[in-house]
Amino acid sequence: MKKIWIFIGLSGALAVVAGAMSAHLLADMLNTKELARIQTAATYQMYHTIVMAALCVYYQFKPSPIIKLSCILFTLAIVLFSGSLYLYTATYYHPLVFLTPMGGLLFIVGWVNLTRLAIDKF
Repeated sequence: MKKIWIFIGLSGALAVVAGAMSAHLLADMLNTKELARIQTAATYQMYHTIVMAALCVYYQFKPSPIIKLSCILFTLAIVLFSGSLYLYTATYYHPLVFLTPMGGLLFIVGWVNLTRLAIDKF
């Protein structure tokens, strides 16, 4: 879980930087659609980074492979979803748009995986 905590710290910091840059530094350089893309990436990144932190705290008291798997899925999802949106906005390299839905699917799978916690309890 140490590597996941490192990812959480870096991901949270990057989400704040991306959000701040889109609100200030990039506000005059990018069009509305590009700014919205960066803000969407930063928002999804921050929400899932916070969830990962909560899951890691829970994991310390009650270790579970389900929690670990969701953290891995959320990590991959953040990299693919938010990362592809950031890179696409910066480069307009079109193949990156195919990574975004894969990241979105991994977010969904990570959340559905967490329902196993409730199912396994009964």
